[in-house]
Order: sequence, then C-alpha cells, then structure tokens
Amino acid sequence: MEIDRETVLPYLTGLQNRICSALEELDGEARFRGDRWQREEGGGGDTRVLTDGAVFERAGVNLSHVHGAQLPPAASAARPGLAGRPFEAMGVSLVVHPRNPYVPTSHCNVRFFTTTDGGAPIAWFGGGFDLTPYYPFAEDCAHWHQVAHDRLGRVSPELYPAFKSWCDRYFQLPHRGEARGIGGVFFDDLGPTAPPESPSPAVDLATAFSVMKAVGDGFLEAYRPIVERRRGLAYSEAERRWQLLRRGRYVEFNLLHDRGTLFGIQSRGRTESILMSMPPLVAWEYDHSPPPGSPEASLLEDFLPPRDWLP
Repeated sequence: MEIDRETVLPYLTGLQNRICSALEELDGEARFRGDRWQREEGGGGDTRVLTDGAVFERAGVNLSHVHGAQLPPAASAARPGLAGRPFEAMGVSLVVHPRNPYVPTSHCNVRFFTTTDGGAPIAWFGGGFDLTPYYPFAEDCAHWHQVAHDRLGRVSPELYPAFKSWCDRYFQLPHRGEARGIGGVFFDDLGPTAPPESPSPAVDLATAFSVMKAVGDGFLEAYRPIVERRRGLAYSEAERRWQLLRRGRYVEFNLLHDRGTLFGIQSRGRTESILMSMPPLVAWEYDHSPPPGSPEASLLEDFLPPRDWLP
C-alpha cells in the first residue's frame, strides 16, 4: 500500500471526528465549535474547541493540512539540511484541560511530513501522547503507560521503551529542572530515512503509519477510563489553586519548548489554532513551594521524576 496524503489524511479526519464525539459524550453538556481556516501560504485546517463544559473546561482538537515553500526549522530539528525545502504536513493535535483538579490534562499529536532532499522525496511520521496530572493516582499512571505499551507492542516490542524514554526527555522544563507530567510516548523522524542519531528505527512507511495509528487509536483507550474514574471527586478551592499553578508550567513548556507550537508559529499558521492548547485559566505565584508531605509535594517528588510505570 502506498503511503501518501490520500492514505493518511482520511485517517486523520476520522480520528478528529472520533475523538471529538467521545469527548462530547464524556462531558455530557458542551459541544465542539468547528472553525475551518485557510493559510495564505498554502493549505488550512479544521479547529474544534469545546469550552466551559461540565467536565472539560477547554478541549481543542485541531486538524491541519498545510504546505509551503520552506520547511521550518522546528520540523527538521534532526534533519537541519532539510530546513527551507518545500514541504507538506498534516496532523491532528489535541489538548484537554478538565475542570476537576483530579482529572489530568492530556495531550496527543500525530503528524505526517513530506519534503525533498535534492529532488528525492522524503517522508516521516511523528506523534505521541502524554499525561499531566495535578493530583495523580498510581493506577491511572500505570493504565496510561500500559495502553501505550500494548498498542505499540502490536507493531514492535522495541518501540515503547524507546519512545517512553524519548517522551521523558522531551517533556522537561529545563529552566525549572522538572517534568511537565508523567509522560507517555513521543517519537519523530519515523520512516525509511530516520537520522542515525534518532531514537526512531529506520522502518518502511507502512510500518511508520501503523505506529502513528497505534498512538492515535490508543488515546481514548488510555484517557477515557481515567476521566470516568476521577470526574466526580470532590475538590476544594485550594486544590483548584494548585491546578492553576501547575497549568502555569504547562503554558511555560508550550510557549518555550514545544516543537509543535514553534512549527505553527514558524510556518505562519493560524494563531488561534496554534494557541488553542492554552488553558482558559492559569496562575503563577512567586517562589511557590508546597508543604512537605502534602499531596502537592508528592506530585513533584514521587510522580514527576521519570520512572517505570508498568507492573
């Protein structure tokens, strides 16, 4: 089977539809607002945002399909020689910010790039999903990683360990020396021409497409049970305040270090769609430290440092 836009784009469109329907069902009240847009340099997308729901304070699920004359540096971090080449990119990116502090924020992204190297076509896949809890539960973290392990294991048993470690390295706030969340999986440059220094193995495009689908199809399997278990838990204003403070870390990472955000800005994408990942409410407090022995301190000390979550 030839892997190209005619194969990948219908999958991505279906994935966006499935995830939006599932999140609406989980929320029970709010619905997604659809917003189709065009990019002056080429292509466009379909941004869908759910706001002020019963369960989700904001959820955004963005489908983009863009092309242009110059591949931005953020999309070619491991292939600097390709920067500035003509490119085509498509993907689904989503972020879910729940209202209840006991329900984690979640993120998923799957993407497909094509470009040329001296006239020869080059294509690769990337993606992953990660979880950002505020009051974490070990069983939720184990379930999240078990789904990632099992889904990727259907393609190759070597993928989860490599992509889990990559996720742990990627979702770090170096200026604070802490992780954004408890990780998941992250990969890039997956295809026949993976750079030698990349953690991704060199695989044919059909296998790489299977990996991307494993991540995309695994997101709801991983996230839905966690939402269902935690959305009814009672919480206080103090717990809500901690959630807003930790959302500040999320914003810091997305604006300073996230390659997807940088790609959107560098490719002159639609700003509202790029920044849909921002939480609607966030707080910063000068030099805040949680009390020793508190649940908040446990998040920082027991859950955020990278660890093996599988039984």
